[in-house]
Amino acid sequence: MKSLKELHPPLLWDYFNEILQIPRASGKETRIGEYVISVAKKHGLKYKKDKAGNILVVKNASSGFGNIQSVCLQSHLDMVCEKNSQSRHNFDTDPIQAYIDDGWVKAKETTLGADNGIGVAAQLAILTDPKLDHGPLECLFTVDEETGLNGARGLESQFFDSHILINLDSEDEGELFIGCAGGINTIGSLKYKSKNAPVDSKAYKIEIGGLLGGHSGSDIHKDRGNSIKILNEILWEARNRFDMRLSVFEGGNLRNAIPREAYAIIVLPEKYVEVFEEYFRETAKKLTATLCIEEPDFSITLDEVERPERIMKKKPQEKLLNAIYVCPNDVISWSKIMPDLVETSTNLASVKFQAPNIVLMTTSQRSSDNTAIQAIANKVRSTFKLAGAKVEHSEGYPGWNPNPSSVILSITENTYKEVFGTEPKVKAIHAGLECGLFLEKYPYLDMISFGPTILDVHSPNEKLDIETTVKFWKLLLGVLKNIPEKQ
Repeated sequence: MKSLKELHPPLLWDYFNEILQIPRASGKETRIGEYVISVAKKHGLKYKKDKAGNILVVKNASSGFGNIQSVCLQSHLDMVCEKNSQSRHNFDTDPIQAYIDDGWVKAKETTLGADNGIGVAAQLAILTDPKLDHGPLECLFTVDEETGLNGARGLESQFFDSHILINLDSEDEGELFIGCAGGINTIGSLKYKSKNAPVDSKAYKIEIGGLLGGHSGSDIHKDRGNSIKILNEILWEARNRFDMRLSVFEGGNLRNAIPREAYAIIVLPEKYVEVFEEYFRETAKKLTATLCIEEPDFSITLDEVERPERIMKKKPQEKLLNAIYVCPNDVISWSKIMPDLVETSTNLASVKFQAPNIVLMTTSQRSSDNTAIQAIANKVRSTFKLAGAKVEHSEGYPGWNPNPSSVILSITENTYKEVFGTEPKVKAIHAGLECGLFLEKYPYLDMISFGPTILDVHSPNEKLDIETTVKFWKLLLGVLKNIPEKQ
């Protein structure tokens, strides 16, 4: 089987392979930051670091390109850390186990981190290859992007000088992005009281798995199953028909990922055991048939387990199940300006039981319309408030409004046609990019975002297309050659 070290261009893939060896969860970018600085030092490049942890590495223009305008290349150092439930991978210590499968780079049981590791690798390859033609370059490596764009939020003003910025954090080759959605998180915290589980009862574990999950922005329109919603519908019905009582409900993980797995520990009177098991078998059969096209690996299991000591009291259980049942989830509206662009969405990302007797419900809202994002966040807030939960919103981040007259867009379009002989698509993305926050501090920036094809990001199914990575590299080098001279 071919390894990453055998792929071309070798410098790009060598750096990507090295990045995969370095743990880099959001908020834990110390080691990857040290690695970037070590590369800069090794090649005699100037660098600096701001208080937020963002790093800027500067490379002088190549011979004959001294009058070209300066360009800032930007990507983020952190990655989403998702893994399959059976995986023993430790994201704080273990390297990503990458392998090649039929033209794709994948990871064993975890996210690959091509989002945005391949962008970081491209920056490092350009910084350290002396044979490339380009004007003055600034490479910005931001931190803590995946948990709320915190590196970009904390970026110091005047940290870089370029008026052109190329973001390397998109995931569809052949598509040039000139806009993105803004976002906000809404978190509900519900306190509850518990009591002893009745003696004349049986306990079961219901587990949902095998869902594709994915990015809560770029994949939200793909009709993928939400493990929390699926499990909750079963629990909601069981509490009505079989006097089911809940002990634990856990699902999802990160606010920017569609939840793939969930489980619940439930207790019900022994008199209902037989009819409940029959109900579960029929429900599992219907769910599998309904989801089989979009979710071919969907699984749902029921196992008898040891009876837990405590269960939720009835009133808070009602509030929790009803809140999850009616909580908005999925696409809310489509853009009237750009075809096939989701305008507004919300993702019920995780439900966690936490001590002492608190249920934490985490959601994420996105929209390219500031009024719409506030409206859907308020709707989620109202849902949780009606259940008696304490509700908090994150600080949020702005969207990036498209500029069809962008100079860097024109340069990139023409370069794409020149290199590949076909027209690229110009689009906006429903996912959040750091560009909106950059504009707040650098309002003069002319920006574009492009990258190779990466599928199923924010899930263990994430995979990077090798052929389009080569195209991404060629396009980037071509654009840098075509940057105009200073005015």
